[in-house]
Amino acid sequence: MQDQFLDKVYHARTSEETKTIYDAWAQSYEAEVADNGYVTPGRCASALAEFVEDKNTPVLDFVCGTGLSGLALRAAGFTTLDGVDLSDGMLEVARSKGAYRSLTTIGADDPVPSGYRVITAIGVIGAGAAPLPVLDKILAQLPTGGKCVFSFNDHTLEDPAYAQKIDTLKKEGVVIELFCEHGPHLPGRDMGSNVYVLEKT
Repeated sequence: MQDQFLDKVYHARTSEETKTIYDAWAQSYEAEVADNGYVTPGRCASALAEFVEDKNTPVLDFVCGTGLSGLALRAAGFTTLDGVDLSDGMLEVARSKGAYRSLTTIGADDPVPSGYRVITAIGVIGAGAAPLPVLDKILAQLPTGGKCVFSFNDHTLEDPAYAQKIDTLKKEGVVIELFCEHGPHLPGRDMGSNVYVLEKT
């Protein structure tokens, strides 16, 4: 059934429900998003690469899924990737790609791992995924000058709280917005996304 899981995940309400969906989706996830032309990982990786000079710096790929983001980051020149995800099924697929130094299961309430100057959250925060406060948790773990890249798809941006959050972070001097661009996300569904690169102040 085409788009079966895409439809389900946008309506997930709890972290346990989301985890169950992604575990069940793991083996067919890439085929389904490929059918819809999923391009956000490549857009995020390319944007991040513009602002990270040392591509050997370790990158935390937060909620890395099946590793499509890892492959995109590798293609953009990043060499040292550590991935974490809630879904063991997704991590099993990611492990087969050989793109990561380490892959670890985390819980929905676990802290974002520390010690990284670069953190990615590609397709992670938004409707049917991680809640908006996760962005604060990511930024809290970045040192001054640390950078993160993430995306909000159109479905997520229908809620004004997401764009307002970025504005608030900038106004409060928590971050500098290095990059923000709207572009394709799932062209097969005529859905776009905003890609952001922020620097912690």
